[in-house]
Amino acid sequence: MKSANEIRREFVDFFAEKGHTIVPSSSLLPANDPTLLFTNAGMNQFKDVFLGTGNRPYRRAANSQKVLRVSGKHNDLEEVGRDTYHHTFFEMLGNWSFGDYYKREAIAWAWELLTKVWGLPVEQLYATVHHTDDEAAALWVELTEIAPERVLRFGDQENFWEMGETGPCGPCSEIHIDLGPDSCDKADQPGHQCRVNGDCGRFVELWNLVFIQNNRKSDGTLEDLPDKHVDTGMGLERIVAVLQGKKSNYETDLFTPIIQKIKELTGCALKQKEEIVASQVIADHIRALTFTIADGILPSNEGRGYVVRRILRRASRFARNLGVKEPLLHRLVPVVTAEMGEAYPEIREQEAHCIRVILAEEEAFGRTLDKGLALFAELSNKLRSKNEKLIPGEEAFKLYDTYGFPLDLTQLLAAEEGLEVEVESFDRLMEEQRERARASGKFSGGELELKWEEVTSGAHSAFLGYQELQLKAELRLVGEDNEHYRLVFDQTPFYPEGGGQVGDTGKIRAEVSPGQWLEFTVIDTVREQDKIWHLVAKGPEPFPRQALSYHLQVDPERRQMAAANHTATHLLHAVLRRLVGSHLHQAGSFVSGERLRFDFTHYQRLEPELLNQVEQEVNRLIFAALPVKVEELDYEEALNRGALAFFGEKYADRVRTVAVGEVSMELCGGTHVKNSAEIMGFRILSEGSVAAGVRRIEAVTGWEALRLAEEEKNLVKELAELLHSEPHQLKEKVSEVLAEQARLKKALEELERKAALAEGEKILATVKEAGAHRYLVAKMNGLSMELLRENVDRFKDKLGSCVVLLGGVLGDKVNFVAGVTPDLTAKVKAGEVVKAAAQVAGGGGGGRPELAQAGGRETGKLEQALQEGERVIRSLLEG
Repeated sequence: MKSANEIRREFVDFFAEKGHTIVPSSSLLPANDPTLLFTNAGMNQFKDVFLGTGNRPYRRAANSQKVLRVSGKHNDLEEVGRDTYHHTFFEMLGNWSFGDYYKREAIAWAWELLTKVWGLPVEQLYATVHHTDDEAAALWVELTEIAPERVLRFGDQENFWEMGETGPCGPCSEIHIDLGPDSCDKADQPGHQCRVNGDCGRFVELWNLVFIQNNRKSDGTLEDLPDKHVDTGMGLERIVAVLQGKKSNYETDLFTPIIQKIKELTGCALKQKEEIVASQVIADHIRALTFTIADGILPSNEGRGYVVRRILRRASRFARNLGVKEPLLHRLVPVVTAEMGEAYPEIREQEAHCIRVILAEEEAFGRTLDKGLALFAELSNKLRSKNEKLIPGEEAFKLYDTYGFPLDLTQLLAAEEGLEVEVESFDRLMEEQRERARASGKFSGGELELKWEEVTSGAHSAFLGYQELQLKAELRLVGEDNEHYRLVFDQTPFYPEGGGQVGDTGKIRAEVSPGQWLEFTVIDTVREQDKIWHLVAKGPEPFPRQALSYHLQVDPERRQMAAANHTATHLLHAVLRRLVGSHLHQAGSFVSGERLRFDFTHYQRLEPELLNQVEQEVNRLIFAALPVKVEELDYEEALNRGALAFFGEKYADRVRTVAVGEVSMELCGGTHVKNSAEIMGFRILSEGSVAAGVRRIEAVTGWEALRLAEEEKNLVKELAELLHSEPHQLKEKVSEVLAEQARLKKALEELERKAALAEGEKILATVKEAGAHRYLVAKMNGLSMELLRENVDRFKDKLGSCVVLLGGVLGDKVNFVAGVTPDLTAKVKAGEVVKAAAQVAGGGGGGRPELAQAGGRETGKLEQALQEGERVIRSLLEG
């Protein structure tokens, strides 16, 4: 029996012998299409060729492409694991012709590989063609042994491929195999008929040959393309199952090593249907997780990252169905890399990284899941007690908003309990949350819904700020509310907020009469749709609509500092990718004249040593005086040169690139310095987490970095003077002071312990009885919780069978410790005693039946609290 690795290799070798260039699989992170979540077809990397906007140095290509289909048109997630053939991640075997061979060769070679090389029985194969494609139908009969009655014609839905509403398209021809009557999973349904393109498992599509020969115009009509292309795709998982004689893809060697490891780690026999489904979900999802994370797509709360997080959490949820509460998924990564690392070496290189990311997510979700599951169980029990089956949308939203449960997870849990979720109100609450977020944003929502007064007609909002910081302009539009003017000019040097960089500030001078000027301060610049408007606060003088001229002046110092910070973020990004890993990508930024903030994808904190290394390397690049080169390039050319593009950004055919020496190149519309030396210096202020899988560095540059250094120098000098030391001896002096402090603290504690012992002898004389049992309640102020515990234990040893409650004020807090000897814990629990006392003093606590502690905030209620504690002790001992 051929292995999956052998089948993949034979496909590639077959087409290499036919003159095809074997191209590597592209990343699951689409490099050339920011609008696409994941690579979802083998043709994605050749999209520009089919659109006529790009070319390749070869005309024939083949590969095995990594593919992920979990969203939008290809949303298979909920089916994964429940049947034999749906997957999130899979491999697409494909061959392409770019204006070279066409239908004859594509059909002949597909047939040769399937029947001659792999030996599939001719009598079990069918071909389908578009009902208008007489050429393909005739070629199947001419070139193969297939019977004419097994060449079937279908309509557009089954046999016509289109890239979009307009653009390249064409008929396709599919090869199907009849796996026999035993493979039908609908035989028990009345009236069911097994057929090609039917809905049962008997007839299975193996290979789709797409003949791209038409262009769909905007009016819906078709025209012939000047060049005809071939685009084929065959799922590796499906052909492996057929060639290995398996009824399920999960029974092939692509999945069995993972499922065997799941069985080993869980101790589960995987015999019951629920267990089999769970193991299949986990096996599929760990492949998807390993490949996406290796390609730099980390779990997060939005975009691609949210899809990856959903996959991970779904797998974690199914792991619990196998009785596993501890993290499991990360332990399966080595199995995936062992089986698939030869074909995809990048997952071997990133194995440790994948394990760390998945483990961190599993641990975080485990904590969330425990809390959320408890809440869900309480909710479902409540509904059952009322004989209700509908979970209110408000409760589902609470699970989402508080515990991170996506709606699909709540629906999954509900289905297992025979419940449903009321989705309409959930969606309404989600939209209200989005509206609140939008409303809290700067100048968002209704605030911008104002009427624009046209002052002069003509084009407006031309941005000239890359070249000029001041210019003469014509006023076009004015919008105003109670506090501000929003001014739109024909042209402006003011940079509008965008790309993480704040909008420019500065001055507008209006010449109201010859030689008489009014000056207004611009406090922000914003781009709204096609307008760039300048925000000006209202003052005693109204803004003149009909001035003789308007002069716009950007604040040059603030612009320079913002430019320095923006270029510094590019250097920081490049250094982080080099020192931390290429998986790291920008996840957001904020650039002002005062500081910069850079968010990036990473799974753990940067250690201080690494952070220092990052800071030093950025400074080294600053002092290297690297030229900053800004160019406008074709989008594809920019990417081919190595420019970084970001998901979610929309790019035109021509893009602006910013290159800093040879170390950084990004697509960017912001303002930058002309040489890295203008940044002057770089200091990191902090590094921390802003979300799971997203870290944040805040830093300053230029004069702010120098000012910070000056403050630190002065602080060191002042500390040295306070400690009567030289600055270079400060560390040694502080160590001496801390050692002396520790010695004195220890001596003080010993004195307090001796004093407490002396006081304890007096307290022992106040022992009381209740229900023939002894107890002691006393006040001991000024003692730490530790010393109170020591005294409780000492009193228990002295008295034998007893209950002890001690309380005391320490600073602005009240501390309580209770102890119960083992023979009395059936009557009195220490936790109940301290809880009752602490509640009187505005606090709480608890612990073991033998020993518990608590705290309170209201020091003036210590006496009342001890009285309440004594009341509880007496009632329990006498009960």
